[in-house]
Amino acid sequence: MNEFLLLDGVRLPMVDPMLLRATSFGHFTSLQVRDGRVDGLDLHFERLDRSTRELFDRPLAAGRVRDDLRAALDEAASGDLSIRVNVFATDDVHLLTRVGPPIAPTTRPVRLRTFQHDRAVPHLKHTGTFDLTYYARQAKAQGYDDALFHTATGHISEASIWNICFARGPQLTFPSAPVLPGIRQQTLQAGLPTYTTEPVPLADLATYDAAYLTNSIDPALPVASINEVTYQPHLESATTIATAYAAVPSQPI
Repeated sequence: MNEFLLLDGVRLPMVDPMLLRATSFGHFTSLQVRDGRVDGLDLHFERLDRSTRELFDRPLAAGRVRDDLRAALDEAASGDLSIRVNVFATDDVHLLTRVGPPIAPTTRPVRLRTFQHDRAVPHLKHTGTFDLTYYARQAKAQGYDDALFHTATGHISEASIWNICFARGPQLTFPSAPVLPGIRQQTLQAGLPTYTTEPVPLADLATYDAAYLTNSIDPALPVASINEVTYQPHLESATTIATAYAAVPSQPI
């Protein structure tokens, strides 16, 4: 017999059960496309190739990914989209591309609740996201907006779906604890004249002027508070970030 899927007891037509593998063992990258362009597109290609080599012992050519992205733009008949490219493997490497409308950045600063947690294989953007969603829900249940992680030694690492950086004056500091090197973070760092990467202890949070979350949707989302530590709007570091992003142009698909 052939495999099939039931949803609430009803057979689903035209869905290949093989696609479930894309959510169980694989990796992905998420892009916000504006006018057919993506920030850090070359970094997305590099991430997908590097992760495919590590997980499946095969390369993933940038040209193949670009072809699928262009197909997504053609199918949507739009240059403004949200795209997620999942990579999984059977006998061959497959790309499962999910396409949706563009997502606007978050409009208000967020309040974060810290949890001790080390994400498995943190350098990979893998599909094992149960823990990220679990802790994000725990934070919201306690009256916060999202979760921020720290190591067993009390050093900040990353948030549920964001990298984080901290500011003293115009100088930005990125945590040196193991994290996923986000594409937005790498783009921001490429535009900065200088920055530091060092341990960020929980005990030192109040010594910073500001904190910002970065991901494909939110390039510089101000943090309102972390636990009991609060931050006010900080023009000096916000200007540094805006200048850095302006120095690195987006790339056409």
